[in-house]
Amino acid sequence: MLRVLMFLVPLALSVYAFIDCISTKEEDIRHMPKPLWAILVLVFPLVGSISWLIAGKRRSPAADGWSGVRDRRRQQWVAPDDNPDFLKSLGDDDNSRDEDDDKKRRDEP
Repeated sequence: MLRVLMFLVPLALSVYAFIDCISTKEEDIRHMPKPLWAILVLVFPLVGSISWLIAGKRRSPAADGWSGVRDRRRQQWVAPDDNPDFLKSLGDDDNSRDEDDDKKRRDEP
């Protein structure tokens, strides 16, 4: 079993790194051109895969998990309850109806 794992783990790592290299956008690749990274991963599977994962791809700070810094260029989806613009748009109509209902309830004996 250990012999099989010693073969399958580097193979899976190199396949993952190659697919990740091919599917990465040109502007997210660092240090070398994309075809050179792909050749490096194919010719030197273990060293090329590890070097691609460490140094080849520009990763967002939020994807690291430990940094806690968000990429401010991207717009994050905000739930309606947390969106102040959405709440302001609802505030005028809902508040007037609630106040009218409260007045009617107070006036009734």
